[in-house]
Amino acid sequence: MTALEPLLLSLWKDLHDVRVLWQAAAAVLSVAIALGVSHLLRPRMRGATASKWEIGLGGLRRLVFPLTALTLVLSGRWALSHYQSVGLLNIAVPLLTAMAIIRIVVYMLRVTFAPGGVLFVFERTLAWLVWLAFVLYVLGLTSDIIEFFDGVSFNIGKQRITLLLIGQAVLWVTAALLLALWIGRVLEARLMTAHNMDVTLRVMLTKLLRAVLVLFAILVALPAVGVDLTALSVFGGALGVGIGFGLQKIASNYISGFIILFDRSVKIGDFITIDNRVGEVTTMTARYVVLRGLDGTEAIIPNEAMITSTVINHSYSDRTVCVAIPMQISYRSDLDAAMRVLVEAAQAHPRALKNPEPKALITAFGDNGIDLELGVWVDDPEKGRANLRSDIYHAVWREFQARGIGIPYPQREVRLVGDNGSQHGAAEPAAGRK
Repeated sequence: MTALEPLLLSLWKDLHDVRVLWQAAAAVLSVAIALGVSHLLRPRMRGATASKWEIGLGGLRRLVFPLTALTLVLSGRWALSHYQSVGLLNIAVPLLTAMAIIRIVVYMLRVTFAPGGVLFVFERTLAWLVWLAFVLYVLGLTSDIIEFFDGVSFNIGKQRITLLLIGQAVLWVTAALLLALWIGRVLEARLMTAHNMDVTLRVMLTKLLRAVLVLFAILVALPAVGVDLTALSVFGGALGVGIGFGLQKIASNYISGFIILFDRSVKIGDFITIDNRVGEVTTMTARYVVLRGLDGTEAIIPNEAMITSTVINHSYSDRTVCVAIPMQISYRSDLDAAMRVLVEAAQAHPRALKNPEPKALITAFGDNGIDLELGVWVDDPEKGRANLRSDIYHAVWREFQARGIGIPYPQREVRLVGDNGSQHGAAEPAAGRK
């Protein structure tokens, strides 16, 4: 209660002095002006959300009221402190400061992380911590708490570690990481709107910038609280041993991911085949690639497999691919008419390209008929080949039926040589072997 007595006495004296009305008027006027300024500026900022400064304006909208009110209250407190006590305004200043901190921290969390239950709990926890710090500051207990945490210590080598140092390190590292991730989110939003840049290059730059910002935030935050970075050498050595023995696969996936992003051998939107999986690349991260198949399923392929396995990229330099459609007709059918039917059926399909044009070829004279192959060029391999073959087969079948062109089926002719007795004698052992 001794820390609370000066505050209560100051408030009690102010409440018994008629001049406290000046403090109340200053506080009310500051809040009213701040509300008016916020009401006037918010529509203009909201109308500019489609601009490139959308993320920055979003945070500024939430800070207009508390920062304006805080500035006016500080000005009023400075003016009134020359003539009277300002105990009431002394409470309003940390209150508005806590409100501004909570608003900007919550906004940065919502911009940086995906929405969910964990984010909601994190927001509530930070809000309670800020309000708790405000209460401790108002009650004058912060100095006692700081002394207590600074007194609990232990040594690691020559480094004296206190609970205060640990708390400061956690606070500064968290703030630095949050700021780094928020800046990375801003840069990512800017880069992803640069349509004149290749999408794979944009993804690579965003991942690289985020990793560099996080590393830079840690290297800046730790020395700021007095942590010697040379103490991390042991941790670095342990991490290197761990990567060499147990984490080589994880490290390989991340390194392979940056290699893929740098050499641009596979890009988002490419239609590829890898390990008997065929599909379109929809997502590329630092650890894996998401391949969406023609049946709607999504395969998560580690980046290491993209480096060590053979990848067939159907759209690496040109999206046009040839779809081969085999066909067989009987020897008694009109060969020229059959080849014209194949070409006309392909030309009538909407997916078939005019250049290169469809072409029918004779591939072999088979045992049962003449083997033909129709080549159809398409520029949309992600739509699949089975539906194209089915449509052309259906059209060819109708035309073959109308023109009397036959499709053969396997036939075998067995001849028995000799007289009747030898025929029976030869047939029985054959039947027995069967």
